[in-house]
Amino acid sequence: MTSLQNSSTLHPTLLHNSFSQKLPTSRSPRRDAVSFTVKAAQEPSASLTSQDRQRRRQVIAIGTAAPLVFLINQHSNSFAAENKKGFFSVLDKKDGYSFLYPFGWQEVVIQGQDKVFKDVIEPLESVSVNVIPTGKQDITEFGSPQDVAETLIKKVLAPSNQKTKIIEAKEQDVEGKKYYQFEFIAKAPNYTRHALSTVSIGNGKFYTLTTGANERRWEKMKDRLQTVIESFKIFDV
Repeated sequence: MTSLQNSSTLHPTLLHNSFSQKLPTSRSPRRDAVSFTVKAAQEPSASLTSQDRQRRRQVIAIGTAAPLVFLINQHSNSFAAENKKGFFSVLDKKDGYSFLYPFGWQEVVIQGQDKVFKDVIEPLESVSVNVIPTGKQDITEFGSPQDVAETLIKKVLAPSNQKTKIIEAKEQDVEGKKYYQFEFIAKAPNYTRHALSTVSIGNGKFYTLTTGANERRWEKMKDRLQTVIESFKIFDV
């Protein structure tokens, strides 16, 4: 199996150009991308059956999920805890956001990302959160859901050599805060990723959460990924 490769950290000038320099120039040194794009050069070996993958996932999940939940200091700014059946929750008290991710995914460290969790068997199944400073007060100041989706997908969420297509872009109001949500696909030469993203503004920050899966597993994963997207909330800190 060819090892998973992650996209390089987004250069600050690309982000600013994406929004015609609407985003601020100051940033945290560890956050210099709007979102995380997963690349895979090759699918897992075809010799593995669905049952094999499920058994491997269950075995690995038992060994990885428990330390994630119970060994993290709950007095820290961010911790995971069991929540909705089949999901763990993440609460970041420092940056002011929370979300759910499926059981069996484990946390990995990616430069430029605030949080990343991914499946231990299917590398295209992941969720990432990125947080950068902004002087804007509302997501609508960047344009319509379609405008923001087109800019982020083209410039940030998918590599330039992938063909992308927006399936849907919409606005949602949750407890008085506006979120843009969009669904898209990104086609690489040897795989297609089906993804969901949500963006919003709060606490002087621009938040992006992106999750997705291989197109061949979309029907199986879409409800769980929709739960991840719908669970993302920003709160005042």
